Amino acid sequence: VQLQASGGGLVPAGGSLRLSCVASGRTVTGHRVAWFRQVPGMPREFVAAVSWNGRFTYYTDSVKGRFTISKDSAQNTVYLQMDSLKPEDTAVYYCALAQYLGLAMNAEKEYESWGQGTLVTVSS
Repeated sequence: VQLQASGGGLVPAGGSLRLSCVASGRTVTGHRVAWFRQVPGMPREFVAAVSWNGRFTYYTDSVKGRFTISKDSAQNTVYLQMDSLKPEDTAVYYCALAQYLGLAMNAEKEYESWGQGTLVTVSS
């Protein structure tokens, strides 16, 4: 499975952006899709995940109530709607796909496929 992330950009604090992650390949399937983010010099951080059927969602505490993850199964696309953005949300955002349930929703190592990253910059 290949993942293509897009939608990043420059936005003022309090603004919104919507990231997209399109999955493609011979057989597009999995257990869940997640968004991670990374600031230079820091470890990659889990942001949110959605189950493959789109019914279940998970968020890290710092984005709860501001970000919404969703999945359009017909388009094999996962979205991350980001509202009330803060300067500390500035990072490169990556989407990732896990084929299996695993042990930890937020563990990088459980995701086999990764998109190329899209930069989100929130100005103060």
